[in-house]
Order: sequence, then C-alpha cells, then structure tokens
Amino acid sequence: MPADTNPAGDIFGGWVMSQMDIAGAIAAVERAQGRVVTVAVEAMTFIAPVKVGDILCVYTTIERVGNTSVTVAMEAWARRNRLDERQKVTDGRFVYVALGEDGQKRAIPPAIV
Repeated sequence: MPADTNPAGDIFGGWVMSQMDIAGAIAAVERAQGRVVTVAVEAMTFIAPVKVGDILCVYTTIERVGNTSVTVAMEAWARRNRLDERQKVTDGRFVYVALGEDGQKRAIPPAIV
C-alpha cells in the first residue's frame, strides 16, 4: 500500500522483513509443534526493491533444529504486475525459540516422519 512506501515509491524494507518473519514463524510453529518467538535475524539481504502492487511470495526451508530453536531460511520473490514471472527481492535466515505455556523455553519434539 502507498502508506508502506519510502519517498522513492519502494516498499519499506521493514515491512518486507515483517512479512518474512510471519512466514518463518508459521514454518517454525509447524516444526516446533507449538508457540515460538523470534530471537534473531542472522542474515538479511535486500536484493531488489518491492513496488506498490507487487505480490510478495515468501518461501521457507527449515535449515536447522536445535534443542529449543529452529532456524528458518527464507527467500522473498515479487510477482510484478500480477504476472507469473517472479523476481527474487530478499533472502534471510531467522531463528525462533519454542516456548511452553509458562513462557519459558521448551524442548522441540523429534520430527514426525
């Protein structure tokens, strides 16, 4: 939306980062089988601007699972002018920690095969 743009008309990087955080958290919740919180952004590279009207597609991969943490690698791609052609605009790596009902770190269960 226009309110999310900088003076050059590009979408703020912080908005893109928040969308990636949401997508990464969905993947981390599925793997951790419960609540997670973001604890770190280990890497973030802005490759190309996102424009008003672009459709942002975020793809996630579980990169690492520790005792209490999940590292999610992500790529964001923009669909320009609502066409099928996509352009990679951002990539990053976010770390999430699993929390229990008490708000404390909890162990992540083994993967379901």
